[in-house]
Formats: sequence, C-alpha cells, structure tokens
Amino acid sequence: MSRRLVLLSRPIAAGLAAIALLAVAPPASAQLTVFDPSNYSQNVLTAARALDQINNQITALENQAQMLINQARNLASLPQSILAPLQAEVARTQQLIGEAQHLAYDVGQVDQAFSSRYGAVSLSTTDADLVARAQQRWQASVAGFQDALRVQAGVVGNMPGAKDQMQSLVTSSQGATGALQAAQAGNQLLALQAQQLSDIAALLASQGRAQALSGADLASALADAQARLSQFFGGAETYQPGSVELFH
Repeated sequence: MSRRLVLLSRPIAAGLAAIALLAVAPPASAQLTVFDPSNYSQNVLTAARALDQINNQITALENQAQMLINQARNLASLPQSILAPLQAEVARTQQLIGEAQHLAYDVGQVDQAFSSRYGAVSLSTTDADLVARAQQRWQASVAGFQDALRVQAGVVGNMPGAKDQMQSLVTSSQGATGALQAAQAGNQLLALQAQQLSDIAALLASQGRAQALSGADLASALADAQARLSQFFGGAETYQPGSVELFH
C-alpha cells in the first residue's frame, strides 16, 4: 500500500515542479532591465545644464524687460510745464516798460528830446520858451519816477507766482521717474531764473531812466539859468544908467 502511494506521488511532484518553473522562469520574448549608473549621471548632468540655460534665458529676459522699463521712464515727459505762466509774467513786465511816459526807451526819441528839451539854448530864447522847456523836463522826470514805481510793483507782483512755481518744480524734480523728467524740471527752473533776471533788468532800467531824467533836468536847468544870466548882462536890453527926476 505504501509503495503504491510513493509511485503515485512522484508524477505529482514532478508536475508541481514544472508548474513552479514555468511560473518563475520568464518567457523567451521578455528582456531584463539593466541599471547603468554612468548613463544615469550623464542624463542628470544634461538635464541640469538644460535647466541652467533656461534659467539664464529667463534672467536675460527679465533684464531686458527692466531695461525697457527704465528706458520708458527716461523717455517719460514731465507732466508739468510753467512755460505759459513765465511768458505771461515776462509779457506783463514788457508791457510796463512799453508804457513809459513822455520819453520811451528808444534811441531816436532820446536824441530828439535832448536836442529840444535838454540841449543848450541860445541867448535869443524867450522866457516863455525857457519856462515851457522846464515844464516839459519836470513832467518827464515825474513820469520817469512813476514808471519806475509801476515796474517795481509789477516785479513784486510776480514774486508770489515765482515762489509757487519754484516749489512745484523742485517737488517734480525730486519725484522724477527718469532722466528726461529730471532734465525738464531743471530746464524749467533755469527758465524761472531767467524770468526773474529779466524782471531785475527791467527794474534797473526803469530806475536808471528815472535818475537819468532827473539828472538831465538838473543839468538843463543850470544851462537855462546861465542863458538867462547871459541875457541879463549881455543882451540887447541890458540896464543903462540914467538920470531920474523924482520931484518936479
């Protein structure tokens, strides 16, 4: 009985072993995966280099974008301009200068006035002519001082506007986003300074004119007085002594 069982168990064991071999052994068409450390490291290095290049390209693009932004800021124009107010102030000062009374700022008029009002007089000039000349000179002197005062008032009236404009331009210059805005703010500050210098020049001119008219009037008055004195002593109608009878 036991011998028969042993004979039967051998084929069964052989079948089980064959099944196990079939389950463990790979099929004839399958390939084995082989890990190559050298190839793997080379691939990693290649990927790292590619990533590096991408990062460099991104950085370059960012730099170009920032450069374009900076260029746009440098080309941005200053939103504020004081040119119109400055031109208006200069025009007002020029108008005051142009309204000079009696004797304008003109070389031809000055020469003509000095030949008729301030020049030397002949001994034949009448007293009426001398009085008329003196009256004209006095009126011109008074008008010259009035014109100087008017120009002074105009210059002083321009000062508050110049102060506000200067403060605004300094603020704009400090907050400028680019080189162009800073340069434009500086140029407008220079224009404001030029306008103030123009006012000072007009003020000096008006004051000098008033003083010159006053001095010319004094010199001409002395000349007229000398002419009258010469007429008194050397004229045709000088005093001749004679006998006078007071009582009959």
